[in-house]
Amino acid sequence: MKQIYLLLLGCGCSLSAFAQDDLANMFQDSIKKHEPVIATFKSTRIIQGNSIETLKKHELDFRVDHRFGDIGGEFGGGKTAFGLDNSSDIRIAFEYGVSDRLMLGLSRSKGSGGLTQLYEALAKYQLITQTTDDHIPITVTLFGNTVASGATSSTVKSDAAYFDKFSDRVSYTGQVIIGRKFNRSLSLALLPTLVHRNRVTYMDENDVFAIGGGGRLKFSNRMALLVEYFYPFRSQETKDYFKKQGRELYNPLSVGLEIETGGHVFHINFTNSTAILENQFIPETTTSWLQGQFRWGFNISRRFSL
Repeated sequence: MKQIYLLLLGCGCSLSAFAQDDLANMFQDSIKKHEPVIATFKSTRIIQGNSIETLKKHELDFRVDHRFGDIGGEFGGGKTAFGLDNSSDIRIAFEYGVSDRLMLGLSRSKGSGGLTQLYEALAKYQLITQTTDDHIPITVTLFGNTVASGATSSTVKSDAAYFDKFSDRVSYTGQVIIGRKFNRSLSLALLPTLVHRNRVTYMDENDVFAIGGGGRLKFSNRMALLVEYFYPFRSQETKDYFKKQGRELYNPLSVGLEIETGGHVFHINFTNSTAILENQFIPETTTSWLQGQFRWGFNISRRFSL
């Protein structure tokens, strides 16, 4: 009888061990199945607009963005070396990963349009992350910034750059970025965006809602094609008024080539917008691809682990 008890006890221990192993394996498999998708985009920007990516914890990103002058049209051509003699906008930024989901940043831009000498504070938070097993099929990231102009106030009260009080200098952008990596080569993003400007010119709109879209098509280990487009929803009355004033509004369209070089991500891009920040290029693009009023530029991103 004693031997039977010992045999049953041994079998019970073995079954218990097997059960624990099975549970552990199931738990590990569950973790593996829900692994987050990485490198949907290689940079925190697509071209002009934001991607779903945020910086990793304690990662510092030093960014330089540059836009030259018109390649063609009245202000382009050979006399300006196809825009290389001119600069429509320049941005220098430091962005930092507070956690793997939250990043903060500061930047200074030349500005292009109604306001210049722009100081930006930004925040970006990855709300949910796509998983490799499609348990979560998309990544959703929230972006917001506050931009203030440091320029001297205009003396003309009807100008957008006339500042009666400090709040007249300030604008804001709020954005929801919804992205998905479909395979190793293709990633797409949708960017519902709201731009609010405290002060605008006569007949302009303080609030401009826009829908943006962007994509990345990787065609080699270190190179990818980028495309980006924004459609601002403006009243027809506003568009007609500005057109009569000789200031027709256009939708920002950009294409680019992404080159990854170790710690650098380098973008060569072409766009019809003269400004870099969403606060300006979404509501204030007044140049057209069809008239040669597009320019080439570059984005350089260099990351450091602190």
